[in-house]
Amino acid sequence: MENEERTISAEELNGDNSLDLTLRPKNFDEYVGQTKVKDNLQIAIEAAKNRKETIEHVLFYGSPGLGKTTLANILANEIGVGIKVTSGPAIEKAGDLAAILTNLQEGDLLFIDEIHRLNKTIEEILYPAMEDNALDIIIGKGPSARTLRIDLPNITIVGATTKMSLLSAPLRDRFGMVHHLDFYQDEDLEKIINRSANILGVNICPQSLSEIANRSRRTPRIANRLLKRVRDYCEVKGDGKIESAVCQDAFSMLDVDQLGLDWIDRKILEVIIDKFKGGPVGLNTIAAATGEEMATIEDVYEPYLMQLGFLDRSPRGRIVTDLAYEHLGRKPRNA
Repeated sequence: MENEERTISAEELNGDNSLDLTLRPKNFDEYVGQTKVKDNLQIAIEAAKNRKETIEHVLFYGSPGLGKTTLANILANEIGVGIKVTSGPAIEKAGDLAAILTNLQEGDLLFIDEIHRLNKTIEEILYPAMEDNALDIIIGKGPSARTLRIDLPNITIVGATTKMSLLSAPLRDRFGMVHHLDFYQDEDLEKIINRSANILGVNICPQSLSEIANRSRRTPRIANRLLKRVRDYCEVKGDGKIESAVCQDAFSMLDVDQLGLDWIDRKILEVIIDKFKGGPVGLNTIAAATGEEMATIEDVYEPYLMQLGFLDRSPRGRIVTDLAYEHLGRKPRNA
């Protein structure tokens, strides 16, 4: 099963974009969680306004679905400037970046999602734009080539990445503010789900708020997606109100358990328990036994299982912990 088809995937799926636009907070008052990041950004904005300057370049990094794009849009709204949104893979040629930069107005924000995927040549063109508000263009080829410098307005580059390690040091060093977005606590997710339910006009009981939050893998994007799926189920199978019993029936149909594990998460744990006595077992062996690619298991499935403490990595391979045995209703190895 491909990652993009999973209900509890943190990656953006088809249909998420319209939902995100509807539910996305417009200012810091509406934005729940990430308190330290919000406080630092608010101070930076206020200080820049007092000095009548643009804020420093900002880099957000963290797992998918935690609100990096939302924070970039909030920044623009709070400062009162325009924002241009693009992504690293979308900027294929130097001319693409030049066109974007030259069309920005004084104080505008340029948000580059997946900035770690910028072409290295394009990345180097971005350096003078970030440092000197200038764009260096090479005209011609060979011995007759010359450099033309175009002055740019004072702008702020806001970058977002899910893979900080892939960002080059020269680019990373040019960001004045670097903020890590952490996973959310259940109480914050409940506030987010309640706000989203109010916007969508959905009547939801407090216990259902907790049921959805517990399964959201500490990620707002997943919380909103699960709310949407449960809402659809309750409208078809119930009276439209999200009550606890109907909510649990919806999750049974979606095959998402109380900790947000789906069938493939459980399959990985069960394969290690049933076929390899709980481990240790190598990643390539798990991939062969489950029919999944090694990279998919390592990058997509394992991180959350390790966050829960259900899976350990050792020099000899992966080991299922006693917590996982308990969650699956199995008897631990040494019991």
